[in-house]
Amino acid sequence: MKKLILLAVIGLGIVSCTTQKNKRKMTELPKDWKHNTNIYEVNIRQYTQEGTFKAFAKEMPRLKSMGVKTLWFMPVTPIARQNKKGSLGSPYAAADYTSINPEFGTLQDFKDMVNEAHRLGFKVIIDWVANHTGWDHLWTKTHPEFYLKDPDGKFHIASGMDDIIELDYKNQEMRQAMIDAMKFWVQETNIDGFRCDLASWVEVDFWEQARPEVEKIKPLFWLGEFDELESPEYGKVFDASYSWKWMHKSADYYKNNEPLQELKDLLRQYSNIGDASMRAWFTTNHDENSWNGTEYEKYGVITKPMAVFSATWNGIPLLYSGQELPNMKRLEFFEKDAIKWTNTYQAADFYKTLLDLKTSNPALRGGDSNVTTYLLNTTANDKILAYVRKNGKDEVLVVLNMSKEPLNFSIEDEHLSGTFRNVFDKTKRDFSNGKDFSFKVSDFAVFEK
Repeated sequence: MKKLILLAVIGLGIVSCTTQKNKRKMTELPKDWKHNTNIYEVNIRQYTQEGTFKAFAKEMPRLKSMGVKTLWFMPVTPIARQNKKGSLGSPYAAADYTSINPEFGTLQDFKDMVNEAHRLGFKVIIDWVANHTGWDHLWTKTHPEFYLKDPDGKFHIASGMDDIIELDYKNQEMRQAMIDAMKFWVQETNIDGFRCDLASWVEVDFWEQARPEVEKIKPLFWLGEFDELESPEYGKVFDASYSWKWMHKSADYYKNNEPLQELKDLLRQYSNIGDASMRAWFTTNHDENSWNGTEYEKYGVITKPMAVFSATWNGIPLLYSGQELPNMKRLEFFEKDAIKWTNTYQAADFYKTLLDLKTSNPALRGGDSNVTTYLLNTTANDKILAYVRKNGKDEVLVVLNMSKEPLNFSIEDEHLSGTFRNVFDKTKRDFSNGKDFSFKVSDFAVFEK
């Protein structure tokens, strides 16, 4: 299948390009649901006062109503006690790969929750931490040879994190044990995939080995924590990856008043990767919220425009627990710090509109070579991010005020014409009769044709 990747900025000299470099066989392409899904990261510990699977399960009908399609659960395995951080420890410091953290409930509780999620129509993926374990993981007693060692024979501490120790991927027995552990969760609980923590810290040939082995059970969705611009070889294995460079660059853009053109240039780089894999776009997640600040700390007045971008650009939108409130606090990572829910969920309708549009409109399919994305020329190119995505007769227009000031501007671009409907206020607009806009600070507009 010929893959056309087109990103055009009229008047700025960016032209269409065709790429075959990451082409996969048709049998290796993501299953169809992956092209229009979204991902909601669940922090079980902080989601409810109880912090259990049973308590979270009661929230799933609300999330279904909001348009969430895929639930990603942070690690559900037991937490190592030795050298743990804080009073509860990090869920990313596993003590055993094939049992449940008792803090959250039992294995049967998890199975029941997954079954209910499937009944409601969700896909379920779990966090998989393959690079390292906690200090008193079961393997440290039964198979110490599975670990990297320092010259003095002690377990090798993972970079910058003294509560975890690194595994040795030269050990073939360890690799097989890791694959068997991943199979356990698919066979026993019927999950639909994995979010692979620090995927590029693990040799790529492990993932090349593991994926087909685990998928002998069923096809799965694989989200890797790496940026394909920096680790292109991993993009050939995973269905989707992180957009770390975008996240850091966009935060710097807002805080340091950097040129918007640099963000547009970065989007061109991501588009040039091709559609054999997808990017996950987000404004926050568990790491960002706890260590670098809430989305509002990072993005200020462009927080909502950035959220709209994440839901409408080519790829997969990724949300974190509490964004529908919205959550305005940094959550503790190693202590109990439950989200302070209210009954208002002020941002829920905002996300529902975006997530439903992502699911239903073919122009927003991620990683689909039938979709073309055009950056549009405006009279305020240094402050406005405008683009239209097209798939046959379906089109979605997105216009974002990326500045800290109100703006009057026009779109001057041949790729925009005809009548569209604003997905938020339901009004219709014929762009044949003018393309002028008057935006306040934080304004955005999303239209579908």
